[in-house]
Amino acid sequence: MFDPTAFPAADKIHEPWTGHDTQTLVVAAIGIAIVVLLIVAAKMHGFLALTIGSLFVGIGSGIGLGKVALSFEKGVGDVLGSVGVLIVLGAMLGKLLADSGGADEIVDKILTGAHRGLAWRMALIAFVIGIPMFFEIGLVLLIPVIMLTIRRSKLPAMYLAIPALAGLSVLHGFVPPHPGPLVAIANLHANVGITLAIGLIIAVPAVIIAGPLYAVVAARLVPIGALGAGGNLIAGGSGAGSPSSAGGGENSEAAPVEDRRTRRPTFTWTLITVLTPVVLMLVRAAADVWMSKTAWLYPFLQFIGEPMVALLIAVLLAMVTFGTGVGFTPLALTTKLGESLMPIVGATMIVGAGGGFKQVLVDGGAGAAIGKVAVALSLSTLVLGWLVAVMVRLATGSATVATVTASGIVAPFAADLSPTHLALVVLAIGAGSLFFSHVNDAGFWLVKEYFGMTIGQTIKSWSVMETIISVVGLALTALLSTFL
Repeated sequence: MFDPTAFPAADKIHEPWTGHDTQTLVVAAIGIAIVVLLIVAAKMHGFLALTIGSLFVGIGSGIGLGKVALSFEKGVGDVLGSVGVLIVLGAMLGKLLADSGGADEIVDKILTGAHRGLAWRMALIAFVIGIPMFFEIGLVLLIPVIMLTIRRSKLPAMYLAIPALAGLSVLHGFVPPHPGPLVAIANLHANVGITLAIGLIIAVPAVIIAGPLYAVVAARLVPIGALGAGGNLIAGGSGAGSPSSAGGGENSEAAPVEDRRTRRPTFTWTLITVLTPVVLMLVRAAADVWMSKTAWLYPFLQFIGEPMVALLIAVLLAMVTFGTGVGFTPLALTTKLGESLMPIVGATMIVGAGGGFKQVLVDGGAGAAIGKVAVALSLSTLVLGWLVAVMVRLATGSATVATVTASGIVAPFAADLSPTHLALVVLAIGAGSLFFSHVNDAGFWLVKEYFGMTIGQTIKSWSVMETIISVVGLALTALLSTFL
C-alpha cells in the first residue's frame, strides 16, 4: 500500500514557484498525450506505451537518467506487490465461483423480479461489499457476477457495470477504513466516527446519481453487451474464468467426466464464501476503531483481516464449497486455478505500468507544483482541499496520493474547524481524489481490460462516472457545511 511518508509534496508547497514547476506540469501533459497516442494511433500494447511515456516524463522532469528506470520500477512494484496479488487471488476465487455454478446462484436471485431494478440491485451489492473492501478486491469479486448477469439479462454491459463500479468507488473515496480517508483523518485530526457517519450520508446519493442514473446514459454512450470492444468475452478478460466457465460450461461434452461438477453450491454457501473476505476485513476495521491495540486478540484480527490473507482464506474455502463440494477432483481444481491466471497476465502488467507512470510523475515533482498553484488561489478550506486533490489526481493518477497531498496542504488552514467541519473537509478531499480517472491511473486500466473497452469507451463510462462522483461529493459537502 501507499506510504504517506514517501510523498513530500506537502512540505514544498510554500516554496517559491520555479521554472522546474512549470517544466514538470508541461512534461506531465505531454507524457499523458504520448501514452494516448501510442495506444490509440500506433495501436501499441498498453504496457509498452505506459513504459515509454513514463521514461519520457521521468527524463523530462529531471529525475536523472540513472534514476528514471528505478522510479518506474518502484511504482510497478508497489502496485503489483499489493494490487497484483489481490488480482491473482480474486481471479482464482472468481474462476471457482463461475465454474461451480455459484455465480448462477447469485444471478438467479438478482434476476428475480423485473429487470427494471437490476441496476439498483447491482449498486446495492457493490455498496455493501465496498464498505470494508478495497476497490480492486471488490471488482474482482463482482466481475463474474456482473458478466453472468449481463449475459442472462441481455441488458447493455454498462447499464449493470456502472452501478457496481460506482458503489465500489464511492466507498473507496469517502468511507473509512479505506486508506485515503484514514490518512486524511489522521492528517487533519478529524473524528473517525463523525467522518464515517457523514461519509455514508453523502455516499448514498453519490452512488445513486453516478450509478443507476448515469448507467442509463453510459449504456447509450458505450453500447457493448456480453462482448467487449475487442471482440473477446468480457468474462475471459476479467480473470473470472474462461468464456465457457462463466455459464457453467465445464459441464460440456468436451470436459472429461472426472472434471465435471455434479451439482451447484447452494445460495447460502455461495454467499458465505463470497462474503468471507468482506467480513474478515470488516472485523479488522472494527477492531481498529473499537478494540485496544494491546488486546491479545487484536494482532490476530489484524492478520486475518489483511486483504491478501482474507482473500487467501476465501480461496481455500472456495476450493471446498466451489470445488470438491460440487464434484470437482483435486486435479481439476489445480487445473482451474492455473487457468484463472492466464487471462489476467496482460491486464495485471498494464495495471503495474500505470503505477510506474504515477510514480515518475510524483518523483518528478508534479504534486508539489500543483500544491503551489492551489495555495496561491486562497480558497476556502473545503474547496481548497477538493481542488488540490483534483489537480494531484489528474497529474499522478493516484487517489491515495491526491488525498495525502491535499490533506497535508490544507491541514494548517483547518486547525480551528469544528469536528463536523473537519469531517466535511476530509470528505471533500476524498471527492476530489476521485475526479476524472484517466490513463495514468492503474484503476483506469483495470476497468478497461476487465470490460474489454477502448480508451475512448473507458473515458465515456468510467472516467465520467468518477467525475460525477467527485462533483456530487463536493456539492453535498458544501451543502452540509451550511447546515452543520
